[in-house]
Amino acid sequence: MLGDNAGMAARSRRTARAGSVRIIGGRWRGRRLAVADATSTRPTPDRVRETLFNWLAPVLPGARCLDLYAGTGALGVEALSRGASNVVFVERNATVARQIETSLDMLGAEGGHVVTADVEAFLNGTPVASDVVFLDPPYGTVLDNLCTLLEQGWLAPRARIYLEWNRKQAPPSLPPSWQLLRDKAAGQVQFGLAERG
Repeated sequence: MLGDNAGMAARSRRTARAGSVRIIGGRWRGRRLAVADATSTRPTPDRVRETLFNWLAPVLPGARCLDLYAGTGALGVEALSRGASNVVFVERNATVARQIETSLDMLGAEGGHVVTADVEAFLNGTPVASDVVFLDPPYGTVLDNLCTLLEQGWLAPRARIYLEWNRKQAPPSLPPSWQLLRDKAAGQVQFGLAERG
C-alpha cells in the first residue's frame, strides 16, 4: 500500500510540474488550479489531501481556516470547496500569492483572502482565531516554533491543526495543549492532524 502511495505522490508531483493541481472534492471537484512557479511550490499529493479532508469532514462546514505556506493554495481552496466559511492564505512569494488570487477569482470563490507575508512575521501580528490551520512549510523547516506561535491567539477552542513534514525529519514537538489525533505516511510525506484541547 505504501508503494501505491509513493507512486501516487510521484504522479501528483509530475502534475504540479506540468502546471496545475486538481481539487479533489466538494463543489469545485475536478477543477484545476494553475501553479505559478512549480520550482518553489510542493503541492500536497492528492492521496494525502483526500485522507486529510476525510479526517476534517465533521468540522469543516462553516470553519474559519488559516493556510500557512499556502503555495498553490490547494489546501485552502479544497477547504472552501468543502464548505469552510473563509480561508486566509499566507504566502511570501508575491508571484505565487497573485496566482492564488487568480485561482480564487476563476472559481468565483468567496471567503478567500490572500496575504503576501512571511509566515513567522504574520504569526507575530494581531491574531484572529481559526478553527482549522494548515501548516505545510518547505521541508527542513522546524515546526516547533510555528506551533508555539499558533498558541498566541491563532487557535479557536478545539481547533484542528494539519502538520506535514518530510519523513526524514524528526516529528514536531507539539504544545502541551495539543493532542495528535491521527498520523500517516505516504512516500516521503509524514502528516498528522492535531487538536488543541
